Amino acid sequence: MAFVEEVQTFLDEAWKNRLPAKGRPDAGLVREFRLLATELGYLYRSIPKAYGGSEQPADPMRGRIIRECFEKARAPMEVPGAGMSMLIPTLLEHGTEEQRQWFIPKTILGEYRWAQGYSEPGAGSDLASLKTNGRLEDGQWIINGQKIWTSQAYSATHMFALVRTEPDAGKHAGISYLLLELDQPGISIRTIHQITGQSEFCEVFFEDARTPADWIVGGRGSGWQISKTTLKHERSNIGGVRTLGLLESLWRLARNVEIDGRPAAEDPQIRDRMMVLEGYVQAQLCCGYYQFAQAVAGGSAGRLPLLNKIAGTRIALEIAQVAQDIIGDRALELANHGETTRRDPGQWVNQIFGSLALSIAGGASNIQRNIIAERGLGLPKDEAI
Repeated sequence: MAFVEEVQTFLDEAWKNRLPAKGRPDAGLVREFRLLATELGYLYRSIPKAYGGSEQPADPMRGRIIRECFEKARAPMEVPGAGMSMLIPTLLEHGTEEQRQWFIPKTILGEYRWAQGYSEPGAGSDLASLKTNGRLEDGQWIINGQKIWTSQAYSATHMFALVRTEPDAGKHAGISYLLLELDQPGISIRTIHQITGQSEFCEVFFEDARTPADWIVGGRGSGWQISKTTLKHERSNIGGVRTLGLLESLWRLARNVEIDGRPAAEDPQIRDRMMVLEGYVQAQLCCGYYQFAQAVAGGSAGRLPLLNKIAGTRIALEIAQVAQDIIGDRALELANHGETTRRDPGQWVNQIFGSLALSIAGGASNIQRNIIAERGLGLPKDEAI
């Protein structure tokens, strides 16, 4: 309780009491708050002080308290995005000291915003088939090719990308992990218009784009092994779908939208489906508590972490399907892509569309099942056909 009170007191003084009476806090206040929160050990806890973090000992209990208190106060946490969630952990594990010193502080401050250059038109789940290539010439990598489904590349300053640099090596052995600036001649970015009306994803084209020779993470041809670090963190984030919050929102929808003249929550079929969902969500919650307890005790949760992504995305898809049946044909009127709120049924239209993508993002569900079977359960690989 003492630590909870400490965090709440900090949030009252450094955040709540400084918020403007109207409108959103400006970027200067957010930046100043993050710097102070880091100095006091509340943010960037796993990152060494030498790279701009607070370098706190691993403490899952304190980490959870901080997250819950910050969320309740609607205070900014770490700068969101692929840089914080995927690149920094990869650099801490595989990067050179110079790379850590140069890239991590700027990423923490939001000066560098990162896009992930993995998927290609002919290399999605079979990522090792990628064809974007790089050759070393006069101290620079010259890159040609294309990436697709690149989230928010239009607002990114940099990219971490998998590039084939060893054309004579094997399929997996010829790939390197390169960092590069996006604002340069030879790189063009095109947004992809989605069914939701948004344009979150992009195509990125490379025509003799350049990056310094030492902006390679790990050795030449080691990109495939290094990419597993990045994907591990990506899948953990995608798997962390807030299914309990989604289910609570679904219950609100069911109470506020009528089917045949009465709230959908009173419809027997809807109630049956939602109670099944309740069981899945509670089971996932208990698994999360177990994993958290094991982490606090310094133990291992075994194979359970492998299930996080596939379980979370599956539950989110089921929730979206129930919401779709509750809204019914009204979705045609609501899908105007205008401003919506969490209480507005129109928000569920985007949730329904987005839930389909979650089963593909970060590795398709069938790929995840193979990983669980082979690496988690030790089952033999399928024979090549």
